[in-house]
Amino acid sequence: MIHLDGNTLTMEKMKAILFSGEKVALSEESIAKVKQSRLMVERIVAEGEIVYGITTGFGKFSDVRIEAEDVAALQKNLILSHACGVGPLFSETITRAMMVLRANALAKGFSGVRLSLLEKLIELVNKEVYPCVPQQGSLGASGDLAPLSHLALVLMGEGEVMYQGEKLETKVCFARLSIAPIVLEAKEGLALINGTQAMTAVGVVAYLEAACLFKQSELIAAITMEGLHGIMDAFDPLVHEARGYPEQIAVAARMRAHLEGSKLVSVQGEKRVQDAYTLRCIPQIHGATAQTLTYVKDKLTIEMNAATDNPLIFADEGKVISGGNFHGQPIAFAMDYLAIAMAELANVSERRIERLVNPQLNDLPPFLSAAPGLQSGAMIMQYVAAALVSENKTLAHPASVDSIPSSANQEDHVSMGTIGARHAYQVIENVRRVYAIEAICALQAVGIRGAHKMAPVTHAFYTAARHVVPFIDGDRVFSKDIEAMTAWLHAAVQEPGKVMTNEVRGS
Repeated sequence: MIHLDGNTLTMEKMKAILFSGEKVALSEESIAKVKQSRLMVERIVAEGEIVYGITTGFGKFSDVRIEAEDVAALQKNLILSHACGVGPLFSETITRAMMVLRANALAKGFSGVRLSLLEKLIELVNKEVYPCVPQQGSLGASGDLAPLSHLALVLMGEGEVMYQGEKLETKVCFARLSIAPIVLEAKEGLALINGTQAMTAVGVVAYLEAACLFKQSELIAAITMEGLHGIMDAFDPLVHEARGYPEQIAVAARMRAHLEGSKLVSVQGEKRVQDAYTLRCIPQIHGATAQTLTYVKDKLTIEMNAATDNPLIFADEGKVISGGNFHGQPIAFAMDYLAIAMAELANVSERRIERLVNPQLNDLPPFLSAAPGLQSGAMIMQYVAAALVSENKTLAHPASVDSIPSSANQEDHVSMGTIGARHAYQVIENVRRVYAIEAICALQAVGIRGAHKMAPVTHAFYTAARHVVPFIDGDRVFSKDIEAMTAWLHAAVQEPGKVMTNEVRGS
């Protein structure tokens, strides 16, 4: 059981919640804070104070006063009108993350919701009832209004949910599970949707997948080193300590560990004086992506524990303040940065694939073919990798550099952070397929040279991977091989013990 208090949620806890089915609950401290902030909202309504979103309309309608008897209808109308999301649905994993992050934000006690509403949200998380939330429609400022409205709809008993792999009307699912819907009261609709939890949820899942893939990228690159008789001198600690980047030093150390004992790698001057950049500069290139992952994790961890709705209620100080914590700019930048860094990881992988299949760049059979000329071998695999890399270059265009004013120019600058997060996730999926192709080609190369000569670490990967994609002894439908390898690599995100790459020393 993981307790939510709005302050101590970590990436490791989120991983347990998302992939290990860990249940969540509120901390005793957060319960007290939630109750205290709710009392202040009830006083504001009772005394008829003019406070944004509680006794006024929203956005450009902030100057429209709402009477006490209409505050509940105001909140319901807000959710109904804002549930405008379009496009494919977010995955259940991302939706679960969204629900947990929203609950954690409300648990900080700055939002003024009733404890019963927060408990209802947690009940849905623990019973694995997931709102159907369309991916498109958020500007990433004023919060992720459209996506979070679809989440809020379900609390009201409206909309649709996914439950045990089945898409159901919410009221049908609630009846089946004896769940009672919530009737929203003052401030609660606004508190549910004024936040960055959609972009942050996508960001959290994207980060977790990227971090796993990053580890795999090093091991796959190490096998490519063996397939191309790469020169180990480039990983000498003296080289990397001379520059000083900790991440670069760490990548070089892991590459040495992965390749320790290999009879397939070479030394400077043995076969050639130096390697091409995509081999020689693995620590520098991969290390730079590692720096980005550290930055992204830091920003996501802050945002996971942030109060991002508006207005915020500071009960101890007796203040209700309208601000802009819903603005997604910090996450927008982080997601754009993640997309760029991961896209570059694929760029370097595709160039290594080219070196594996191009007979002008190695002494292996052309395109790793079993019968060159009669059979094409891995020729089109490189085409596919090139296409994925090219697609990533368009997806990596920063979403955060755009802004379109909304709400009659009241909301005149927005982050587009949710678009950036979605693009980053798409990039990561493409990167994984590129590395699946590099893995297939590298495994073929070392298989040709003699797998028994591999390092113990890389050979363990080779042995396990051969159960996924067998040696290429003739042309076949390689699409199936690529997808099988991709799925195998992806499985490590949820089940670290299932794929050897997460058990490698020093990773």
